[in-house]
Amino acid sequence: MSQSSPAPGPPQIPVIVLAGFLGSGKTTLLNHLLHRSGGSRIGAIVNDFGAIEIDTMAVAGALGDSTVSLGNGCLCCAVDSSELDVFLDRLAQPAAGIDVIVIEASGLAEPQELVRMLLASEHPGIVYGGLVEVVDAAEFDDTRAQHPEIDRHLALADLVVVNKLDRAADGERVLGLVRSLTDRAAAVVPATYGRIDPEYLFDCRPGEERLGQLSFDDLHDHDTAGEHEGHLHTAYDSLSFACELPLDPRRLMTFLDSRPGGLYRIKGYVDFGPYDTGNRYAVHAVGRFLRFYPQAWAPGEERLTQLVLIGSGIDAPALRKELEACTSDAPHADEHGMWGVLRYVQGDGDYDEAES
Repeated sequence: MSQSSPAPGPPQIPVIVLAGFLGSGKTTLLNHLLHRSGGSRIGAIVNDFGAIEIDTMAVAGALGDSTVSLGNGCLCCAVDSSELDVFLDRLAQPAAGIDVIVIEASGLAEPQELVRMLLASEHPGIVYGGLVEVVDAAEFDDTRAQHPEIDRHLALADLVVVNKLDRAADGERVLGLVRSLTDRAAAVVPATYGRIDPEYLFDCRPGEERLGQLSFDDLHDHDTAGEHEGHLHTAYDSLSFACELPLDPRRLMTFLDSRPGGLYRIKGYVDFGPYDTGNRYAVHAVGRFLRFYPQAWAPGEERLTQLVLIGSGIDAPALRKELEACTSDAPHADEHGMWGVLRYVQGDGDYDEAES
């Protein structure tokens, strides 16, 4: 029995909040992403705290007119969600060709407020892409003593980049401490000079057109000279899962609700078979945030489930077995089976987070 679902909307641009205390390396990380974007076009909202927009100047050369500077002040105090939509609208216009937007918060911003503003946004062209918190490993103990709120920030983060690990005398202790302070849905990635793989945050577009729905196929094959110096930022795992059998929506939601710590990102397409014969469902999960997008099957299109999972310290073989256990060859659908999925379809309710 096919269950009706909302018509798919236009593609949405992920908006990533890049936060961290002063000097943690946010601008360095953003510049690294700009130079390793693989052809994806990044738009940035840079929030300097000070009259001279140093951070904006640092990234403007790479971004040109894809930069929005908010100047002197703290974004989470200076604007509300409707005003933020105005800034986002400039970058989200289809003519701009932006693939991902990064909000580089000031070192004094409150990440929770920025995330709340994005989740309250009514702009149809964007979707929350996660909170990235950057930590200075060499100064972490002193920063935490002076700013105890960092514990709260880490608990909110979807991805934590422990930067400047090469300067820390006891980096492994710092990494362990940071992991103990994060939500178990978050991934903790060690780094030097802000070097993390951009695929953690967004799809790097290939230099030429290719067939296939997922642009993640050669994640490990596009190494650039110097990109993997030190190999600290490569401490992640990925799993590609493809299946011809439909997935049972209840089993998949159980899997998503109990996904392990460090499984930072899930993306791809799900075939729910008899539960919705007219649509596949694009899935976008980052940390605790989850969203499904129904999309009509094209005539004659092969009906497959295709997923990519990315995380730090994940057990890929175990996850594959769990996904295989979500498959179903039942010819008929339970009329209530899609309720869990539809909670996370835009327009079927509020912005929900998949709590683990």
